[in-house]
Amino acid sequence: MPSPLPETAHLIENETGTQTLIGYVVDVSDPDGRGRVWLDIGPQHTNRHNVLHGGIATAVLDNACGTTGSLTVDATGKAPFLTISMNVQFVAPARAGTRVTATGRVVGGGRSTLFIAADLVDENDRLIATASGVFKRVPKEKLK
Repeated sequence: MPSPLPETAHLIENETGTQTLIGYVVDVSDPDGRGRVWLDIGPQHTNRHNVLHGGIATAVLDNACGTTGSLTVDATGKAPFLTISMNVQFVAPARAGTRVTATGRVVGGGRSTLFIAADLVDENDRLIATASGVFKRVPKEKLK
């Protein structure tokens, strides 16, 4: 019998410069194909009001959406998707010392362009921000 995969096999960490800089973790284990991204907020993620910076929240939401798109074609969550457009609504603040998690969901689209939404919640399931966007799959021939 083969050994089970390590518990972290479904996690993507430090894959890109942006991910390494910000410090978020991508989780592709959801059986429903929803990409999840979480971030443990530190002081480096906050704005002058000591709450999660909107740009950082947007990056986490964007990655959850892109990962969700990727999971529609690749179970590893690594098929590249580009953000065509994205709208973010900020609902509540999140402070340092809190973990926030963004979860994406496909809400429409076709073969190469998807409409994807995501919610960012804190560890108490309080809604922090929402996003909706249009995401395009990068054709394999464009990757070279």
